[in-house]
Amino acid sequence: MNSFSLEAIGLGKSYQEGSGDALHVLSNINLHLHQGETIAIIGSSGSGKTTLLNTLGGLDEPTTGKVLLNGADIASHSERTRCTIRNKHLGFIYQFHHLLPEFTALENVAMPLLIAGISPEIASQQSEAILAEVGLSHRLQHKPGELSGGERQRAAIARALIHRPDCVLADEPTGNLDRKNAEQAIELIIELNQSYKTALVIVTHDLHIAERMSRIYTLEDGILAPQ
Repeated sequence: MNSFSLEAIGLGKSYQEGSGDALHVLSNINLHLHQGETIAIIGSSGSGKTTLLNTLGGLDEPTTGKVLLNGADIASHSERTRCTIRNKHLGFIYQFHHLLPEFTALENVAMPLLIAGISPEIASQQSEAILAEVGLSHRLQHKPGELSGGERQRAAIARALIHRPDCVLADEPTGNLDRKNAEQAIELIIELNQSYKTALVIVTHDLHIAERMSRIYTLEDGILAPQ
């Protein structure tokens, strides 16, 4: 592998608390992620893992340093362009599925394609195909409230990968599942990562999951260090 999908260079993030001193959450983080590579980030609660993921994904702007996606500085673009970049090149998986309750599984998964301007017919075809890949071909027309917890998370995984992003950012993606469904979800994420050659950054408290990744980093006191 000779190219990076995602890079953090000297990345720092601080928040100003009123008139007091700034709260430094991330400090001089350097991270390089190749196409198809998988890394896990572990650390105690409040160590800044979610802030790091949000900054890597262009949801938060860094205070210092920069995040490059395929060589381009995400923060240098307008908010509208950053939204387009996130929709086309990044996938997000969270602890809670965040599916829209009024839409079916098929419609939820198709949403990123429709936002990107793909025709409804093609979006529906591609969504049906990936839902079959995650074992939900019999649940296409079911709304989130009619799906089990494991099924909802599988639909969320399908939605994150429907546009074949360069990188998927996953924040405790199995944290709301029992052990059986957690195992199925992580197997699915890894299988699709390998199939699509999508880079994967996963934040997790589960060392068993972390050990499945190609590299493990620990985030403590705003400092990211390889294990």
